[in-house]
Amino acid sequence: MFKNTRPYRIEWQDCDPAGIVFYPRYFAIFDTSTTTLFEKALGMRKRDFIKHYEFLGYAMVDTRATFHIPGIYGDDVEIHTEITELGRSTFCVEHRLMKDGGLAVQGWEKRAWVGKDPTTGRLKAMPLPPDVVEKLSN
Repeated sequence: MFKNTRPYRIEWQDCDPAGIVFYPRYFAIFDTSTTTLFEKALGMRKRDFIKHYEFLGYAMVDTRATFHIPGIYGDDVEIHTEITELGRSTFCVEHRLMKDGGLAVQGWEKRAWVGKDPTTGRLKAMPLPPDVVEKLSN
C-alpha cells in the first residue's frame, strides 16, 4: 500500500521544560504525516482534495502509540507513514518515527472518510472514492 517518508526536526514547541518531546505532540506530528501521505498520493494539497472530493476530512476513530526512544529538542528524525488497511469508509495508517536508525515511536490510526449527513447535519462516514482507493493501494 502507499507509503511516504518525511524528515522532521524536533522543535522546542514539541518539548516539555526538560527538552523531551511531550507525548501528545507525536500525535500532532503523525496527523501531519497522514496529510502529507494523502497529498503525495492524490497529487494535491489537503484543502484542494477536500474540495475536489466534497467531504469534510478523515476523522480519527482510534489511535495509539508505543514509545521506545525519547525525542529530544533538536533531533532530526524521519517519519515513515504507510496505509496498512483500506475498508469501505475507513482506513488504517501506521507511523514509524526513526531516530538515528532506531525505532523511536510507532503509532497507529484508524480513520473514517466523513461528510455531512444531509438530513441530520452530523458527521457521517462516506465510502472512500474509488480513485482514492486505487491511489492508496499502490
